[in-house]
Amino acid sequence: MLRLTSPSLTMLDEAIQRIAPLVPAERILVITSEVLREAIIAGVPALPPANVIAEPAKRNTAPCLALAAAVIDAREFGKGANGATMAVLTADHFIGDVDAFRENVTTALAAAEHDAVLVTLGIRPTRPETGYGYIEVAAHSALEAGRPMKVMSFREKPERDVALDYVVSGRYLWNSGMFFWSTESLNAAMMKSLPVVGTAHHTMRDAILAGNFHTAATSQGITESVRSTFESLPDVSIDYGVMEQAENVVVVPATFPWDDVGSWDAMDRLREQDESMNVIQGDVYTIDTSSSIIVNTRDDGHVVTTLGMENVVVVSTQDATMICSKDRAQDVKKLVTLLRESGREDVI
Repeated sequence: MLRLTSPSLTMLDEAIQRIAPLVPAERILVITSEVLREAIIAGVPALPPANVIAEPAKRNTAPCLALAAAVIDAREFGKGANGATMAVLTADHFIGDVDAFRENVTTALAAAEHDAVLVTLGIRPTRPETGYGYIEVAAHSALEAGRPMKVMSFREKPERDVALDYVVSGRYLWNSGMFFWSTESLNAAMMKSLPVVGTAHHTMRDAILAGNFHTAATSQGITESVRSTFESLPDVSIDYGVMEQAENVVVVPATFPWDDVGSWDAMDRLREQDESMNVIQGDVYTIDTSSSIIVNTRDDGHVVTTLGMENVVVVSTQDATMICSKDRAQDVKKLVTLLRESGREDVI
């Protein structure tokens, strides 16, 4: 909900606008937390309120996507034997060429619909990044941009020397975290490697059908059955629980500039720096401050000032202020964990 890569649009607004020419608003779902649901409904009036779905609990991406697939299957029930084709996109990405992005998405959706495969978009690495996972393609394959290719393996976030080897080899892509599949293919993969989540997908679908989930705008139709099923699921990512285990995975090498805005140091790559190598956004005043990222999202007259600072990240929002060393920006999730454990999920 922050304006980080555009002065006028939130990152969620940008994500929805990118996909809007391909998918009508009534078929765009936003999966979020219960804390953010009402703010998103108010902030994105183009979406039907019933399309903003709050997870009943924090359970990582595999259960989250099982719930999303259950909602989709309930709405599409009886319309086709193979389930709906589903695109999983995120709101924390910078996409530099929207037309190329839409072309790649169209290619990925076609492969997912016709070939019963799990599809991901891979990004050509531009640096030995240690904060991303990597996708390996066949040793003798020539990476052809925009063409689906067989995935040989997924690799966890590597050490820098390993990441450098990946980049030099030309056989690895960054894992973008964008996925495409039919709900039937997703469930089949879950039943093989994560059966408790695969079974829950069908259980939640049936409960949603019984509870008329898809017409509820205020309560969003989370029945007690859906909630209890979801809360019983393990905390596991879709990458680890499904994609790394599946054999029918293909990757479309992306043809658009991309960056993950999942950590604050990405702002150095995406925003213009001042003469002191600072990225400044909002009502901010600095003295003797350099190589820093300072963001003030408040519009109530609150001012952020710094003096004698170097290589830091300062972010001030309506309900919280975060300060960290720039070289620890990838570790901000530790603060998120601390706040959650302290009962302050309202400010996350």
